Amino acid sequence: MSASDLKSQISNPTSNFAIIVAGGSGTRMQTALPKQFLLVNGLPILMHTMHAFHNTKAKPHLILVLHADYHDLWLDLCTKYNFTIPYQLIKGGETRFHSVKNGLDLIEDTNTVIAIHDAVRPLTAASIIDNSFIYAAKHGNAITAVKSRDSIRQMQGDYSVSLLREDIYLVQTPQTFQGALLKKAYNQSYDVKFTDDASVVECAGVKINLIEGSYKNIKITFPEDIAVAEAILK
Repeated sequence: MSASDLKSQISNPTSNFAIIVAGGSGTRMQTALPKQFLLVNGLPILMHTMHAFHNTKAKPHLILVLHADYHDLWLDLCTKYNFTIPYQLIKGGETRFHSVKNGLDLIEDTNTVIAIHDAVRPLTAASIIDNSFIYAAKHGNAITAVKSRDSIRQMQGDYSVSLLREDIYLVQTPQTFQGALLKKAYNQSYDVKFTDDASVVECAGVKINLIEGSYKNIKITFPEDIAVAEAILK
């Protein structure tokens, strides 16, 4: 798809939204500060993530879902780093499922396309974000994923068995959906098997579509991920 084709398809979007889920803690990062607030190249990770969505042709309305205990800290950081991108800030829920649901409750119009994104994936390319909105608008949903680069084995009782690597995909975000479809899926009661938005929508009987992601679209989880992110940004 050419750049002009992409622009023409996004120039009159129904109404695009992106719910940025920032409920993580610093447990695996081994820091007291939640990882979304740690600095990468001199800027909090969360700000990089929100810039990534703001700097797209899709130009989604941004909804930031953040634990209430960190609202004041976030607002202080916005002042310190002169962060002026428009967004709506709401409280997170007990689980990721409930946090996303809180964000969806702000979106009354069902004629929308809604992306859900991890706050700690700050390196998502604009082309991936734009493509996710275009594909979801046409096909109902678009789940960003990449093929596994490693050999895969699955435990079955006391034994492990090899799985065909070509059939294994590693799921990323954004995960993007037609608004009516997503809101209907989130009317289900919470289940522990809901590990991401695709699993919620799939449980509602909807076929899930994978689109190409990027190996650079890393989720910052461990201390070494900071160095990787900084190297990619440079």
